Amino acid sequence: MVINHILLLPMLVGGSNRGYDPYLWLHLSTLAWIVFLIYWIVSARKLKSVKQREPRGERLVQVIVMVGAYSLMFNEFFGRGWLGTRFLPEWSPIGATGLAVTVLGVAIAIWARWHLGENWSIAVTLKEGHELIRSGPYRRIRHPIYTGMLLATGGTAVALGEFRGLIACAIAATNLYLKAKKEERFLAVEFGEAFDEHTLHTGMFLPKLT
Repeated sequence: MVINHILLLPMLVGGSNRGYDPYLWLHLSTLAWIVFLIYWIVSARKLKSVKQREPRGERLVQVIVMVGAYSLMFNEFFGRGWLGTRFLPEWSPIGATGLAVTVLGVAIAIWARWHLGENWSIAVTLKEGHELIRSGPYRRIRHPIYTGMLLATGGTAVALGEFRGLIACAIAATNLYLKAKKEERFLAVEFGEAFDEHTLHTGMFLPKLT
């Protein structure tokens, strides 16, 4: 189905909505998320040893919540009733904009993940020899991977155009905010004044303007 939608892309970008599939731009956005997942799997092959990690129960709750959010977004089963009501019209330029934002978000997340290197972990974790990364997007943002993920999630919600996408965004944003706050508690204990100084020049998900 995704391949068929790619073949139809030139016609849709040209403005034709004949035979419009309301899930077309959502399906195309999944390609960006597939790239995201592949990079995450490949990059997780070489990581530093764990020094400290959040309890497994807390991590399990985070995973369940995120799986629920993205299932709500991507599973057409939930496109029923009021969840499937559109908050955006079925118009190709809107879908294309959502796709572009999704790709941008995935690119930011991958860029940030590359700079984090072997310090990364799927759970809230401190590594042996953990480094406080301040290069690339980390110069201005403390959690740019989450910034990219939230941007991609928002773009996908626009590509979908249904209220369930907005709910998925709200769930993902809340979950990632709570996870980021927990990570910062770990980093504050590990790096002390260096992390405090870092927070003076960075925002959590957006660059600090002052």
